[in-house]
Amino acid sequence: MSGSVGVLIPVKAFADAKGRLAGAVDPDVRADLARAMATTVVAAAAPLPVTVVCDDEGVASWARSVGAGVVQVDGPGLNRAVEVGVAALRDEGTERVVVAHADLPKASRLDHCASTEGVTLVPDRHMDGTPVIVVPADAGFRFAYGPGSYAAHVAEAERLGLPWRSLHDPDLSFDVDDPADLEGLTLAID
Repeated sequence: MSGSVGVLIPVKAFADAKGRLAGAVDPDVRADLARAMATTVVAAAAPLPVTVVCDDEGVASWARSVGAGVVQVDGPGLNRAVEVGVAALRDEGTERVVVAHADLPKASRLDHCASTEGVTLVPDRHMDGTPVIVVPADAGFRFAYGPGSYAAHVAEAERLGLPWRSLHDPDLSFDVDDPADLEGLTLAID
C-alpha cells in the first residue's frame, strides 16, 4: 500500500462534549473525560501524523500541546468539519485520511485501518455508527454522521464506485455515547 496517510480527529469543545452524559456526569468531569478520550485517540494514531479539526480555541491549544496539527472551522457541525478537514489534508498532499472520533477510550492503534485501498469502515458495536472511516482524500466523499451513519457511508462508497471493506475492531467500535458506556471504563483523567 503506497501513498501518504494522515489521521483526522474531529473534537468538539470539551465543555460541550458528551451532552448525552449530562444527567449522569458532572460538567467538569464530562470535559475531563472528553479530553482524556481525545488524548487516547491521538496516542493511538502514532506513528501517523494527526490533525484535529475543531471550532474551539481551547481544543486547538490542547491539540498543539499533544503534537497534533489543527484545522479550525468557523462553527459547529460534524459532517462539515470533517469535510473541511479532509480537504485541508488533501491540499497538504495527504492521499488517504483516517477519520477517527475522539470518544474511543479503548483505541490503541489506527494504522491498520489504512492498510487497504478504497474505503474502510469501522462500525460501532451496534452496527449503526462509524467511529472510524478511511477515505481517499480526493474522492469527494460526503460524510453522513448521525443515526445510521454506517449504512449511509456504505452507500456513499458505492455511489462513488469505491471498493470498501468493513473492519470489525472491538477497541475502535467502542465509543462513549450513553452513561451505560462508562461502566467498567478506566481512563487517566488529569
